Amino acid sequence: MDHCVFIQANDKQMLGAILAQYLLRRNSRHNERFDIRIMNYDDFPFLRAREGEKFLRDGSWRVWVRDDLQSFTPTRFLPPQLMGYQGRAVVIDPDVFAIGDVWDLLSRDMHGKAILCRPKSGRKGKRGCLASSVMLLDCARLTHWKVEEQFNAMFEGKRDYMKWVCLKYEDPDTIGFFEPEWNDFDHLDENTKMLHTTKRRHQPWKSGLPIDFRPADSFRLFPPRHWLRRARRALFGDYGLLGKYKSHPDPKQEQFFFEMLRECLDKGIVTEQQLRDEMAANHLRHDALEILERIGRKVA
Repeated sequence: MDHCVFIQANDKQMLGAILAQYLLRRNSRHNERFDIRIMNYDDFPFLRAREGEKFLRDGSWRVWVRDDLQSFTPTRFLPPQLMGYQGRAVVIDPDVFAIGDVWDLLSRDMHGKAILCRPKSGRKGKRGCLASSVMLLDCARLTHWKVEEQFNAMFEGKRDYMKWVCLKYEDPDTIGFFEPEWNDFDHLDENTKMLHTTKRRHQPWKSGLPIDFRPADSFRLFPPRHWLRRARRALFGDYGLLGKYKSHPDPKQEQFFFEMLRECLDKGIVTEQQLRDEMAANHLRHDALEILERIGRKVA
């Protein structure tokens, strides 16, 4: 099929990816016109081959580890290659949940652009970073995306991770923009097409769990914080002293996630044992079954 949605994933984010896949199908009127593929980190040996080696990230050297919340990010550049450099692809992070019909994005006029996305918000956006967490791709125009080669270049100091994921190696003339609603950063209203729970510390299914992502080192306006982060990591490890995930500031986004997860449970897309396994691995908050039970009582 010449249209496909690709969802990035690893063990820590697989539950999100499963829910993302469910919502893509649930909310589309054109399911027969596109495929969906979950790209799991472990399915790509070139990622595992660099375990423990240092790569260039935002001008500093970091250690590549599988056991990171976002170790899947290089796979967002794989869809053109997996599509044989033909057709259209949408690629999304595993914490992006379709509320609108993704076919409206897959089938839109790209006006000759190779990539459609949106700018990042905040400090990264001001520095020109584009959000590659949701992209519409014209695969035939992206034959220069050779992911394994470009991934390995980070370990040789020839490619910087942050420039790569911010699309700074792309010709700006080949990039267009879609409406922010297709990658709505922690914002949910009647206009939202894809909800992106992008603030990792507040992901609604992780509240109360120990933080298991590595904050960026660099903080350009206050270098001592950069030094303190390096010292903390050296003394206590990647996740030492980082605390716990917080509740999402918008209760309706937490409610949305668990209502949709309840649907998945009722339909057998996930099982109670799967959820218990996710809780045991600290991938899902430990009160998840109680929340789902309350939602089930309300529905009944």
